[in-house]
Amino acid sequence: MKINIKGLDINYVQYGEGRDILLLHGWGQNIEMMKFIGDRFSDRFRITILDFPGFGESSEPSVPFTIDDYYDVLDEFVRKLKIKKPIVMGHSFGGRVGIRFSANNPIEKLVLFGSPCIRIQEKLPLYVRFLKKLKTLPGMNNLGEFMKKYIGSRDYKAASPVMRQTLVNVVNEDLSTYARKIEEPTLLVWGEYDTEAPLSDAKELEKIMIDAALITLPGTHYAYIENLDRVCLILNEFLKEGK
Repeated sequence: MKINIKGLDINYVQYGEGRDILLLHGWGQNIEMMKFIGDRFSDRFRITILDFPGFGESSEPSVPFTIDDYYDVLDEFVRKLKIKKPIVMGHSFGGRVGIRFSANNPIEKLVLFGSPCIRIQEKLPLYVRFLKKLKTLPGMNNLGEFMKKYIGSRDYKAASPVMRQTLVNVVNEDLSTYARKIEEPTLLVWGEYDTEAPLSDAKELEKIMIDAALITLPGTHYAYIENLDRVCLILNEFLKEGK
């Protein structure tokens, strides 16, 4: 199904009956990456999953987006579909949008799968610093494209120009102010060997949130899929009413 939100065609699926679960996919992914979870709970919950703008079958924005732009789309999407006080679950980038959404909207509970919110400025490797320095020298203006091609992340290289800048925007934003505002119970599910969102990020996030608990699982950035049966057992307990 598709719905027009702020001039963009947003692709989504909605199925099941009961309390609302809103599932938000990670960067470079789509609805399918969250159906693993949704399909396990559709017998007791109403499941809603969307393709974010620029992904899956949704329209790509005409200008680079920020986290606030994704929040605005999600906020209108939820209101148009009359989703009330959802359980929000997000992976990676989707979890970041989920943090922004949950800080300003009534939710029941929040689940974050490998979703760091704190921007930690890391020292760049020597060769990256060297190339950045070279770019400032006379006659080296074209070095920027070389840098994008050879030292950019895998996601950056695969993206269109608009989505490349969008990635830079959303990765560089510190969402800790929003995370601190969330009062509802929050479950952090993290892979022990996650190199894209290190476990140290999860521990910092747990410290700053009002009511958060961290579950560490063997696995990578996709530990929620790699341990799907175990994750669903944990979620079953967490989603019980009154807890």
